[in-house]
Amino acid sequence: MNKTIGFVGAGNMGKAMMNGILKAGIASPREIIVYDVYPPSLDAVQTELGVNTAVNEKEVVQKADIVILAVKPNTITDVLNTIKEDFSEDKILVSIAAGVTLERLSAHVPEKTKIVRVMPNTPALVGEGMSALSCNSFVTKEEQQDLLEIFNSFGEAEIVGDYLMDVVTGLSGSGPAFVYMFIEALADGAVAEGMSRASAYKFAAQTVLGSAKVVLETGKHPGELKDMVSSPGGTTIAGVKSLENDRFRAAVMNAVVAATEKSRTL
Repeated sequence: MNKTIGFVGAGNMGKAMMNGILKAGIASPREIIVYDVYPPSLDAVQTELGVNTAVNEKEVVQKADIVILAVKPNTITDVLNTIKEDFSEDKILVSIAAGVTLERLSAHVPEKTKIVRVMPNTPALVGEGMSALSCNSFVTKEEQQDLLEIFNSFGEAEIVGDYLMDVVTGLSGSGPAFVYMFIEALADGAVAEGMSRASAYKFAAQTVLGSAKVVLETGKHPGELKDMVSSPGGTTIAGVKSLENDRFRAAVMNAVVAATEKSRTL
């Protein structure tokens, strides 16, 4: 890529992104520059990853071609107001702040700034993230491909319209919490039937991991895959019937809708 990538924020998500970029060979440590207001976090990424560190946010913008703001939504306006004078039309601003639209971001930077809004999720911490990118009209197709390469380095990434970002937040952003609850519930059921807690968590988590991989790698409809497991008069269809009686699918759909609606109010 031959571009310097800057990070404002070196927390868990920022660090996960840096790890992915370095492992994929997209950039070398000397091509990454980082700043964080919390010195221990900054020292940690420098020690562990060998990246360059900056004395403030402005230095990151001045030295980087792509500037990734890995900060909380409640601080992003202050950060943007601090760095806006250092942006030029050849730089790309990337924000992973949940609920902060392209319109809100553009209000705090020069008019023709290239802006990308991203919604990653926490599985990025283990290289299995799902990220949605929304770009304004100043970002070129070539630059979009560079950005997809970055976010694909720690999972999967797709470009979507900004109007879908709240839905992405409700689905892949909040979804890991719903999946963790499902894993816990699966394990609780097994524990109730006599399995040890440690074994139950392992069986449940691996079952979810393997099932997700089958969906992705076969391209088959989840309903078709469910039918393949559900033998007539068997154990699986009995469990499926129990889930339907308890409105399992409706409950999950309602959770995604509730999280999406909450995102729209942020």
